Amino acid sequence: MSRRLLRVFRRPLLIVRVWRTRLVFWGGAVAVALAAILFAKTSAAGSHLFAQGVAAYPWLPFVVTPLAFAAVVWLTRRVFPGAEGSGIPQTIAALKIPVLAERQSVLSLRLAAGKILLTSLALCGGASVGREGPSVQIGAAILHSLGKWVRLPAQNMETALVLAGGAAGIAAAFNTPLAGIVFAIEELSRSFEERASGVMLTAVIVAGVVSMGILGNYSYFGHTDAVLALTQAWRPVLACGILGGVLGGLFARILITFAFGIPGRAGDWIKAHPVAFAALCGLGMAVLGQLSGQAIYGTGYDEARGLLEGTRDLAPSFGLLKLAATVVSYVSGLPGGIFAPSLAVGAGMGADLVAWIPGIPAGALIILGMAGYFTGVVQAPITASVIVMEMTDNQSLTLPLMATALIAFAVSRVVCPQPIYRTLAQRFLEKSVRKVERVTEQAV
Repeated sequence: MSRRLLRVFRRPLLIVRVWRTRLVFWGGAVAVALAAILFAKTSAAGSHLFAQGVAAYPWLPFVVTPLAFAAVVWLTRRVFPGAEGSGIPQTIAALKIPVLAERQSVLSLRLAAGKILLTSLALCGGASVGREGPSVQIGAAILHSLGKWVRLPAQNMETALVLAGGAAGIAAAFNTPLAGIVFAIEELSRSFEERASGVMLTAVIVAGVVSMGILGNYSYFGHTDAVLALTQAWRPVLACGILGGVLGGLFARILITFAFGIPGRAGDWIKAHPVAFAALCGLGMAVLGQLSGQAIYGTGYDEARGLLEGTRDLAPSFGLLKLAATVVSYVSGLPGGIFAPSLAVGAGMGADLVAWIPGIPAGALIILGMAGYFTGVVQAPITASVIVMEMTDNQSLTLPLMATALIAFAVSRVVCPQPIYRTLAQRFLEKSVRKVERVTEQAV
């Protein structure tokens, strides 16, 4: 009898806990969507401001861009340490950091606000960075902070909050809920907690619905009706898969090399003078901008959309110059992601293949180019396929997309055996462990 009474009294408490958990995930998802929308607005404003300045004064990047790069890197290192880079490696590392204080150092609301501010300022200076990767860290920080305030009882809820926040950030940034779910499974966790799966999926859907409700159900990179018969798909699939895997793997390998430090005097100088190095990167960015006809600045969103919809003509060198611009922007130490710039590089690569593979619709080659190069960079073929499919609102190319992504994945693993996000996360985790060890030694 006493056990039955105990169950009766415990049942209302259990129901309260369940609903409290759900409300945390749902409310956090709404907050993530609103933050992603704010981020989209500030990023667009920054890019538009820089574009207006360059249109009026073509020489402006040689002054503004080095100063902006140096200022943003200085602010990042002095005011917002941990905000550098895309934010995805920090989020992956946070899932494995055992010390709560260290996890909080990369998943705080203060850092999330700094990420929005600094990335937007970098775009004001013409940096080739995106907001989608940073949205992962911002989303994870919002749900992590909310869960800490509410103090959810289950231990696995903290991991679920980080996963859900990161996935919701992708879903809201790209307006692609399905891609957010796939990204959380394939890239962030590489596993799936069954007990947390329901609330995580709901959070991603809520974030996507809020984003669509405010911004509309738009296609991120526009729309194309291009179709590709399976009998003629093998040539573009092979071309985009192999070329995307090679270029994407080289890009990832360069970023990993810089992250671990260049050997010799050059590497020592970069470590000793990070702000001056950022200014040099800004100057290199200005040179690349002149060579490209001012087309490689910013996220690359407008250029990729223009290529896909056939409303913009770009030089054949756009893809390679955009790749170089993204390398320069990332290695400088700026906060900012590589998702949108990588998709723009892939779009340029696909557009260049139109002249080499006659009889294939340009829209189809551009979509396959985006999937191939993006997969080559991140080595997450399912995520790449779903993101490109959802962003371009074209399901007729699903099989060629997936085939291209799988080929690019295999080729990229040969060029760069270490996945970029996992490798950078491991480096970040090792730095965090060394920091904890130093603090412990000092305390002793």
